[in-house]
Amino acid sequence: MTVTVDAFRLISRAQGEYARCIDDGRMEDWPGFFEEDCHYRITTAANHSEGLQAGVIWADNRRMLTDRVSALLEANIYEAHTYRHILGQPAILEESDEGARSETGFLVVRVMRDGSSDIFATGRYLDRYRFHGDRARLAERVVVCDSSTIDTLLALPL
Repeated sequence: MTVTVDAFRLISRAQGEYARCIDDGRMEDWPGFFEEDCHYRITTAANHSEGLQAGVIWADNRRMLTDRVSALLEANIYEAHTYRHILGQPAILEESDEGARSETGFLVVRVMRDGSSDIFATGRYLDRYRFHGDRARLAERVVVCDSSTIDTLLALPL
């Protein structure tokens, strides 16, 4: 398969903007990276390899993502922390005029209010993007965490 420079560029830019949005604490902007009819799920590698569809976080449209952000900002109580995403280069798995499928490795470091940092999650994003001119939006993001243990402080999206 030949991958166009445009698909790689659009997805790379979308990935960088997505990570910056979360890392900068702009949670109210996060749902805007997704299509209206999107799917977002966080799962473990073991569950993914078994084909199990349940996720630690599961949403099947952007309104559900917006509700999650509202709960984070207004209702949920959790210890203040931030993330720092380190992303690999996206591997373009399929491409068409409408969009592409990609896989991107990630590492997320959690930084607590006291300044302590730890590796929070590693894994890969399995994405399906739709292209809109010079912008790529997520139609689907399955976050596959390498560890079978998900930290109970999974408040922010990955």
